[in-house]
Amino acid sequence: MIDTHCHIDGEEFVEDIDAVITRAREAGVQAIGVPGINLQSLDTVVSVCQRYPGFCYPMLGLHPEDVKSDWQDVLVAIKPRLSQAIAIGEVGLDFYWSREFEQEQLLAFEEQVRWSVELQLPLMIHCRKAQNEMIAILKRYKSQLPGGVFHCFTGNELEAKELLLFDGFVLGIGGVSTFKKSHLPEVLPAVVPLERIVLETDAPYMAPVPKRGERNEPAFVAYVQKKLAEAYGVSEETVERITNDNCKKVLNINV
Repeated sequence: MIDTHCHIDGEEFVEDIDAVITRAREAGVQAIGVPGINLQSLDTVVSVCQRYPGFCYPMLGLHPEDVKSDWQDVLVAIKPRLSQAIAIGEVGLDFYWSREFEQEQLLAFEEQVRWSVELQLPLMIHCRKAQNEMIAILKRYKSQLPGGVFHCFTGNELEAKELLLFDGFVLGIGGVSTFKKSHLPEVLPAVVPLERIVLETDAPYMAPVPKRGERNEPAFVAYVQKKLAEAYGVSEETVERITNDNCKKVLNINV
């Protein structure tokens, strides 16, 4: 399995990161994508990925919730470091809590989308309460984009269909798919082929059932894989093979 989205560089893992990585390997995890969120994570992400080479893969970008009035200065610092990254992320739009920096978020996201086109690096996109605005920006560059991941997809069939119109993009599916009230086990098989899905945890957040309420960690991606196998009526090995192949195509993570 590949956990395409895990904040293993966060302070939540400082005390026991070696044990977390060991448990991930023992659970069958073969690689972890580590997204950046701000200036500080330029160093923490790269450091963790250097500590576990060939297992942890760095992504760098400015997370929408970290976009403030200094966003331009932050992007100036991030761009030169992209030579170290497999993807640009975690980037996007988030109007869930506040629209205080709405215009700044829109500008910062579009700038990082332009980087994706310029450098042909895939995008790791976070979007919450902003799908229409996100789609509007991506459409301007649709024919030039190399692809990427719509991280933490939790939407309905119409939203899924809209995202799948972007060639080379896949949906990142995590612990929400295991939640009792989640519609994903019905929505995904109806409109999303497995060839357009990758697995993720978003650890330390969003732990899947039966680990809800605990700190999430990459080993728990196994529960997501199991839920998808049930939903699609296929074996877990089939989900692993197809989603790993998707990671190779979209994120250049080859295991």
